[in-house]
Amino acid sequence: MSPLAWLPAVAVAVLTGHTLVNARRLRRPSPVVSPVDRRVSVLLPVRDEAHRVAACLESLLALRHVPDLRVIVLDDGSSDGTADVVRAVGGERVTLVSGAAPPAGWLGKPYACHQLAAHADGDILVFVDADVVLRPDAVAAAVALLDGFDLLSPYPRLLAVSPGERLVQPLLAWSWLTFLPLRAMERSRRPSLAAAGGQFLVLTRTGYDRAGGHAAVRGEVLEDIALARRVKQAGGRIALADGSSLATCRMYGGWADLSAGYRKSLWAAFGSPAGAFLVTTALLLLYVVPILLAVLGGSWLGAGAVAYGLGVLGRVVTARATGARAWPDALAHPASIVLFGWLVAGSFATRGTARWKGRPVWPPSS
Repeated sequence: MSPLAWLPAVAVAVLTGHTLVNARRLRRPSPVVSPVDRRVSVLLPVRDEAHRVAACLESLLALRHVPDLRVIVLDDGSSDGTADVVRAVGGERVTLVSGAAPPAGWLGKPYACHQLAAHADGDILVFVDADVVLRPDAVAAAVALLDGFDLLSPYPRLLAVSPGERLVQPLLAWSWLTFLPLRAMERSRRPSLAAAGGQFLVLTRTGYDRAGGHAAVRGEVLEDIALARRVKQAGGRIALADGSSLATCRMYGGWADLSAGYRKSLWAAFGSPAGAFLVTTALLLLYVVPILLAVLGGSWLGAGAVAYGLGVLGRVVTARATGARAWPDALAHPASIVLFGWLVAGSFATRGTARWKGRPVWPPSS
């Protein structure tokens, strides 16, 4: 057998080794939480979230160790009674704001967050999505991790219930643990070296304003990553952290919801269709082709099996580091990559026509 047959296994070994390094270096909250001595504004944008906003709100109202805390909810034109749920659960302890429709050039999520920031008076801004449930110490622990940074993304434990969710959702954490050098990202001033998750995002008000806030990312589908890049461009520092002990998040309620969610935004994760093709092809060559060759047997069996096993190991390491399910889901890693490629293709196919919650996703209305 040609030595070239072992190249995928060698490449996957290097990448899985990087996953191990990142997993060890990933910032984690301290088990001892001190009271926050700064004003904190927790900002929750909601649009047609009546079916799940109650659990999120209840967790916000149970937050501890944040004496100067204000919870602000913006109802972004909901038509399902979301505002009524917010009033019933939050009462006078929550400031409920009626959002305006996004102006020309704005997408809905950035404009909702922009309006929330305008109502906030905190030194610390905490953006939370309605599908997130926080632990009582979550905000205090996250603020402690923010020390020395302008933006912190404490990655929640993603809940994956349906088979489609279990195949696709673990790839989110796996991708940045495998391909993103976390410590280099923290030190580097390069905006391209950035990652963030908008489900639970913590910023200093100074860093947010210096970056231009959400107005600077008004037309971005992935506004969380774009905001992290803007913070860097403005001279700030960003960091990722393991937030699996602080928050849980079920982003999508099944395959149909997940597929629509990924199709609306996945294209924006790549610089171009050519970039998406190259990345997807590389993933298929590294994580799918080897197992196919191993199935064929013969001289390919050893190299293919080793590459497959190393890929599974990378998924297991990711799951252990982020509080996700490891077994048996990690064994289906090649299937996850194939499904991811299919979602990427579908995202580019629907770019320009996709809608989310009744609004066009791209380009922004003009």
